[in-house]
Amino acid sequence: MSIQLREGMSKVLDPHCEEILEEYRQSLPGFEQSRTDILDRLRQALDKAGIIVASMEARVKTEASLTGKLELKGGKYASLADITDIVGVRVITFYIDDVDKVASAVERLFEIDWDNSVDKRKVHEIDSFGYMSLHYICRLPGRPYRFEVQMRTVLQHAWANLYHDTGYKSGVEVPREYLRNMNRLAGMLELADEQFSRIRTELTDYRRRVQALVASGNLEEVQLDGDSFRNYLALDPFGALNRRIAAVNQAEIQEVSLMNFLPVFKGLGCKTLGDIATIIKNYSEPAYQIACYQIGLTDLDIISSSIGPQHLCTAFVLRSDGGKAGLKYMLDLLNGPSEMNSEMAEFLFEQSKALSFMHVAD
Repeated sequence: MSIQLREGMSKVLDPHCEEILEEYRQSLPGFEQSRTDILDRLRQALDKAGIIVASMEARVKTEASLTGKLELKGGKYASLADITDIVGVRVITFYIDDVDKVASAVERLFEIDWDNSVDKRKVHEIDSFGYMSLHYICRLPGRPYRFEVQMRTVLQHAWANLYHDTGYKSGVEVPREYLRNMNRLAGMLELADEQFSRIRTELTDYRRRVQALVASGNLEEVQLDGDSFRNYLALDPFGALNRRIAAVNQAEIQEVSLMNFLPVFKGLGCKTLGDIATIIKNYSEPAYQIACYQIGLTDLDIISSSIGPQHLCTAFVLRSDGGKAGLKYMLDLLNGPSEMNSEMAEFLFEQSKALSFMHVAD
């Protein structure tokens, strides 16, 4: 068989390589099925383990690519089964430690050819940087052909593409000055990879500490942020006030997300969860009075779970002499800036004059 090369020249494969190529053609449907099976098994395993990856893809080597491989080193293969990357799988993770988690899943799913697998992350000298990836040579149980799984991070993948495009696949030796800059970049990417994983670990530890402090009731020690507020909401801190308000009309409480109150409480000066707990303790009665005044003469039978915290914030602003401007500021934080907030602030302020808590000293 005459093989057409990129330069327009042709080369004839020897009979042995022709046999391998013919075996490939006959086995192609099986390779395509293996590709699908491998991806399906990996996706299910990673989903079950809760491992989120940046991308996962698999390809079957094309006839042209295999032909090129046989032209270069066909003599080293006794049969098609000796070529381990006819099917290639690549899993790109966001974090370094997830590479090992993916590897653990691969080890459980497939038979691993440890003699031909390689961890390129461990082959560098202490003073060198470069291509880093974990390569497993695997086999589906009961199937004759092996396949390759490459596992690396997004940054390692970026480096691999850069290195291949500028050096390995260019066919031109990279000048020393450019190679030095590439190695410097590789070191920076390696450091960035490590820092991303470290930050994630520290955030996970922080969230666990917050959960423990919130559960124990040590709210004064917990800084107010998205994670701590979400954990605090899980304790239903506004539930008692909401149920008391709902009882006015025997209304049903419709649960909604209260995360939009985070910037409101921050805007009111809360620094810790303890500050919010203090507002609940000191302003629940005024908040209840506002709610009774608004819904007491209505037949409202469904109220939102946001009614309690909104009236708490309203009572806090009014008792702190925030006036109309303070109410508008609160409503802007809650709903986004709008002229309607000015009208609502005016309404709430005028309405509050009739309430008894406005005439009681703190």
